[in-house]
Amino acid sequence: MILPFLWMVSTSFKDLVEALRIPPVWIPTQWRWENYLEAWNAAPFGRYFFNSFFIAITTTVGEVITTILAAYAFAKMNFLGKNVVFTILLGTMMIPGQMLLVPNYVTISRLGWYDTYWALIIPWIVSVFGIFLLRQFFRTIPDELWDSARIDGCSRLRYLWRIVVPLSRPGIATVALFKFVGSWNAFLWVLIMTNKVELRTVPVGLRYFQQDVGTDYHLLMAASTMAIVPILILFFLTQRQFVQGIARTGLK
Repeated sequence: MILPFLWMVSTSFKDLVEALRIPPVWIPTQWRWENYLEAWNAAPFGRYFFNSFFIAITTTVGEVITTILAAYAFAKMNFLGKNVVFTILLGTMMIPGQMLLVPNYVTISRLGWYDTYWALIIPWIVSVFGIFLLRQFFRTIPDELWDSARIDGCSRLRYLWRIVVPLSRPGIATVALFKFVGSWNAFLWVLIMTNKVELRTVPVGLRYFQQDVGTDYHLLMAASTMAIVPILILFFLTQRQFVQGIARTGLK
């Protein structure tokens, strides 16, 4: 699995002749750092990265907030039809995303959000998987904490933000990491809902960049390597919380 990744990074430093050589050359004879500058200047990657960061951060913050509120309600509160509603929510995870493309497109178009940031952000600030994952995490927190907080006059909302959230950092970090990576790599929805160059994200920009540079694989691999660097940095920064979050929720 790591060989394609190594080939991509290696090729990003080669010239075109060496990039096309069969059998492949794994270590470039001459390291061409200027490939990155050429790739960066060949397309508006600054705008693509800004859009990807803005959309990924906004949807991640939105999803974390909605997920915390919904997961706490399903994990710690009692209300009529809770299990039925939660079962229906889980059932929606079985619906293929492709089946929702047309209804979502019609909805967004009628709202007048086509070719706007709203179309790329609002539909993705709620995640059933995130609710399920954090619900499992919240259920491991003892109810005695809420009893003690209630005796001290603490409200539900204050208890959630002051006690539950700090105790659930690994789970929240896991939800945030999943969301950021998913939003960063989103391609089909962005491609359908945008027509302006100013709204393209990195994956969509890479698609158009591939059409422009054709078989200049060394430039294409340089651009692809730039695209995954933020994801790698984020993963290494949150690796410990990510592993703890997966372990405590029992997901495998």
